[in-house]
Amino acid sequence: MTLISSISGIRGTIGGSPGSNLTPIDIVKFTSAFGMWLTTKSGSMRVVVGRDARPSGEMLDYIVTGTLVGLGFEVIDLGLSTTPTVEMAVPELEAAGGIILTASHNPANWNALKLLNYRGEFVTKKDGMEILEILENNLYRFEPVESLGRIKQDRNFIKTHIEKIVSIPFVDRYAIDKADYKIVVDGVNSSGGVFVPELLRTLGVREQNIYRLNCEPTGRFAHDPEPLRKNLDEICDYIAENGADLGIVVDPDVDRLVFVDENGELFGEEYTIVAIADYILQFQKGAVVSNLSSSRALADIAARYGCPYKASAVGEVNVIEIMKRHDAVIGGEGNGGVIYPGLHYGRDALVGIALFLSHLAKSRKTCSELRATYPNYFMSKQKIELVEGTDVDGILVQMKENYRHERVNDIDGLKIDFEESWVHLRKSNTEPIIRIYSEAKSQAEADALADKFRKEISDLVGGGI
Repeated sequence: MTLISSISGIRGTIGGSPGSNLTPIDIVKFTSAFGMWLTTKSGSMRVVVGRDARPSGEMLDYIVTGTLVGLGFEVIDLGLSTTPTVEMAVPELEAAGGIILTASHNPANWNALKLLNYRGEFVTKKDGMEILEILENNLYRFEPVESLGRIKQDRNFIKTHIEKIVSIPFVDRYAIDKADYKIVVDGVNSSGGVFVPELLRTLGVREQNIYRLNCEPTGRFAHDPEPLRKNLDEICDYIAENGADLGIVVDPDVDRLVFVDENGELFGEEYTIVAIADYILQFQKGAVVSNLSSSRALADIAARYGCPYKASAVGEVNVIEIMKRHDAVIGGEGNGGVIYPGLHYGRDALVGIALFLSHLAKSRKTCSELRATYPNYFMSKQKIELVEGTDVDGILVQMKENYRHERVNDIDGLKIDFEESWVHLRKSNTEPIIRIYSEAKSQAEADALADKFRKEISDLVGGGI
């Protein structure tokens, strides 16, 4: 059983003992710390709360909203929702902040509180440290009965979210309607099973052409909820056997997005943002951003349009920071996370679906034909486990020196760019591990590059570094 309290929120397994698992006591304490922090940052006494479909979601919702009422807040409870919907609701409803009850792609026995500031963006590292200080020192103050807050339910904000998506100038409902797509949706028994079909209908996809897999929002995931190929046999087989045009897969809180082509093959989670950037840059030139571990294909697409590509440290908060700094028109992460700043600064599978379908329909290509227009890269993801006490930072410094004649970036571990490949070394913050990500023009080359760096790191450790 696990409880992890960090600068971005608190997450853990449900049940067990306080302090070791995510129990009602831990939820009350963390919600209280966040609420007290909000009172020092905003004049608003309103907080937005939403959840995914996990079996523990309703319990967390009762505890979180009740605690916020005790602190004097008006709580706008969206109920079953998505992470991007809550992110949009916070500024739209002039709230001080928001809480999303989801453990993202973790198994169903996990849950979490993810924290948003008044802009509807995840709290920063500095913010998180301040919240943890309140938590550690029990600096709570609850309101007397005459000053208690209240709960207001709003089950319709998802409609506002969808309306804003379809009003984006680049979203072409006419082209999508004309294409008459047959689409399979895997909602992994969570929020996406409800809201992705609702979006598709609004975009012009006919109800009889929407095929649902795992779309009952029970929260009891039919497969591992992380949208990776090894977890998606069901939808891949279904498409190949039933002649659908494409498949859509989202994670439980609908901020990651993966497509499956008409042959039952993955479009590639790294290529979700690549395809959408290709579409946006046709109409709006500007910088594009992804993190250091994302595919070089995005930089290639930016270059096609004469637009700059910028890389950030890994993590949504870091991507958004660089997007704002360079006024980027599109950004995201290679895990299928799309950030379209014309709507809001947050990963949003729903806006990603609308933009991708518009692109696909207007291209008049099949999904596989569209994928074939992008450069092919292959990734390898490995790690090397080191003994406790190893000077991991020293290893990275030495590797940087060894490759000083290549293009190197050390804002997040060490990334080394070669002419047709790259490798990214990242240390774990919790255990003596260096993660080795590599990309090349073939899988064999990517694997060989990762193996080469594993050996070089092993040799450095053996040499006493």
